[in-house]
Amino acid sequence: MRELVEKDQHVIMIPADFKNANKGIITEVSPEGFTLQLDYEPAGVLKHTYCEFYVETTNGTLFFESFPKNIENNTVFIASPAKHKFLQRRQFRRVKYVYDLDLTKDNELYKITTLDISAGGIKFKTKENINIEGLYDITLPLSENINVSCKYSPIRIEKGNDGIYTHSGRFVYDDNRNKMELIQYCTKRSIEIKNK
Repeated sequence: MRELVEKDQHVIMIPADFKNANKGIITEVSPEGFTLQLDYEPAGVLKHTYCEFYVETTNGTLFFESFPKNIENNTVFIASPAKHKFLQRRQFRRVKYVYDLDLTKDNELYKITTLDISAGGIKFKTKENINIEGLYDITLPLSENINVSCKYSPIRIEKGNDGIYTHSGRFVYDDNRNKMELIQYCTKRSIEIKNK
């Protein structure tokens, strides 16, 4: 376990009920597991009940499933996982994501067609000339019951010979749970795609 995680690394912990997602910092590592100091009270987290974990490392995003062996207030001891995987070297996994959606800003609406998505940002095409200096509202459908709302900040715009603009940009979140939701969505989609 010491080769995978280190003291002071940031961890996202997602139990079965996503509404109880949490984050924290590793305070101690041993062969049996690691101690995690959570930012919030671990509501909905039970001993010996599996959760998903995401850790940013120099080798990419580390993903594994494990369970708390001990819970004391905001401090939990997580058992060493039986297996793990590195998702990729870039910070967030990017997956294909094709939808016709709306961007909005100051009561103006722009029609876009998305191409791919990650927890960090999105790529899309549009016929509209969207100002690169703007900050736009967007709602992303992830399932029948789950939508994530955040801001879109353009980084790069390219205009093709056909007059279609291709945008790439990053997300700005008001609520960190939306970011966690997208991390989980993109991770699960990438695993599904690999297993097809």
